[in-house]
Amino acid sequence: MESILISLQETQVIVMIVILLLLFMWESLHPFYAYFSGSFKTRGKHAFRNLIVGSINGLMVSLVFVGLWLTASLWAEEARFGIMHWLEEGLGIPLWAHAVGAVFLLDFWTYTWHRLNHEVPFFWRFHSVHHSDNKMDVTTASRFHLGEIFLSSLFRIPLIALFGVYLWELVLYEIVMFAVVQFHHANVGLPEKYDRILRTVIVTPNMHRVHHSRWQPETDSNYSSLFSFWDRIARTFRINPKPETIQLGLDQLDRDEDQTVKGMFKTPLKKQD
Repeated sequence: MESILISLQETQVIVMIVILLLLFMWESLHPFYAYFSGSFKTRGKHAFRNLIVGSINGLMVSLVFVGLWLTASLWAEEARFGIMHWLEEGLGIPLWAHAVGAVFLLDFWTYTWHRLNHEVPFFWRFHSVHHSDNKMDVTTASRFHLGEIFLSSLFRIPLIALFGVYLWELVLYEIVMFAVVQFHHANVGLPEKYDRILRTVIVTPNMHRVHHSRWQPETDSNYSSLFSFWDRIARTFRINPKPETIQLGLDQLDRDEDQTVKGMFKTPLKKQD
């Protein structure tokens, strides 16, 4: 099991980098929005800032939380505690069904956590860093305040035990989920026909652009990260038939200083009314 976990962690890094590069090239050749047109330097600065923030978050998670997640997972496994372990014990479900159930539970929590970040003012102070990016592209998928990542990682500790999740299942979920998150943040466009088909299952660029709109009724919709059906079930799904007209970002965090690494870290301390 340890070798599987190590292999999955290595795969996670490789998949993230490969998809980042592929989507970055796609954005370069066929961008949906033209806000970087003719200015590779501006685009490079934007990407560098977002990836620096994402790297700091990744380092913090690796140093502080992975060991705690492993401890929670091992305890739940040994105690046969948690939803998926109870189903395994009671119904004798196979390992693949255990993994599928774990992925669905983790994604449901991701939807719930994301929605809480919009509805609870304290959480929004941190999450607004992500929404303040007025030039959303694939690197925006890595742009989250350290405080938000700390809190979400902290809440995962008891949830791993409650759900009865093996750590390798969490890593597997993150590989798939973050690949989709990179995709739907990317500054790329699919023909509406294909976007519509895809968004019956996963979150797509046209679906997620609505969520990054400056208009609050659109901002407070489409909270799903991997599977799109959570929004339909919870009636928070919204689509804009003219995604090219969506204005991205936040009015209250639209200054140049808000886009710097220092500005992003200071955002929760700012007045955001």
